[in-house]
Amino acid sequence: MTLIDIGANLTHHAFDSDRDSVIARAADAGVGVMIVTGSTAEVSRDALALTRAHPGILYATAGVHPHHAGQAPTHVCDELRNLYRHPEVVAIGECGLDLFRNFSTPEDQERVFRSQLELACELNAPVFLHQRDAHERFMSILREYLPRLSRAVAHCFTGGSAELEDCLAAGLYIGITGWICDERRGAHLRPLIPRIPADRLMIETDAPYLLPRDLAPRPKSRRNEPAYLPHVLAAVAAAAQRDIGTLARETTANARRFFALDVM
Repeated sequence: MTLIDIGANLTHHAFDSDRDSVIARAADAGVGVMIVTGSTAEVSRDALALTRAHPGILYATAGVHPHHAGQAPTHVCDELRNLYRHPEVVAIGECGLDLFRNFSTPEDQERVFRSQLELACELNAPVFLHQRDAHERFMSILREYLPRLSRAVAHCFTGGSAELEDCLAAGLYIGITGWICDERRGAHLRPLIPRIPADRLMIETDAPYLLPRDLAPRPKSRRNEPAYLPHVLAAVAAAAQRDIGTLARETTANARRFFALDVM
């Protein structure tokens, strides 16, 4: 069973002391490929450098998370364009809107989101999307670009039924994390999983965040890592009432197709 973690923040300082061991543990757990998330131009450059140390195992995205939109230079998309020219960089993002914390103003978030969507259209690149507490505005902006976007994934989907239907109607792939393992906040996701088409479902850890709440034993550090992706897969398979091996093959095939890994 080979899995692909479509979202892991492996450049995060939480991994500074044992990053190579984290990647090795993931491989031992059957996670054969990890997509390293870019959240600023600098982090995206670091993600590219990390992929080069682990060819064929790590790939990267290049983008600006909405939290950092206010600090993004006006030329940031020129940097992202240059990064995407490297074959190890397989998507634009993480980009979108986050009105839960508002670390950047809504105006800055929208400006930088639009610029990355425009870049993805120009490059015919897949888009790695983030949305929190901004669904209606997020979808309104996204719909303007859908006719020209090649493909996009709702990373770390945590929404409800209506939000899922909007995303599916827009043709989005859906990324599910260990949020589904949280009986306090994620239980609502379980009945939604069977509604996600088999060819648009992908899985991710969002490590070092979102450690599955029901993981046993829980690491003392409370740090999530890609080696726990099989735990997420098991939770998704249980919710879908699907065979875990079949779901593993499907989600891996979806990720390979979405990020065009088969042409690497």
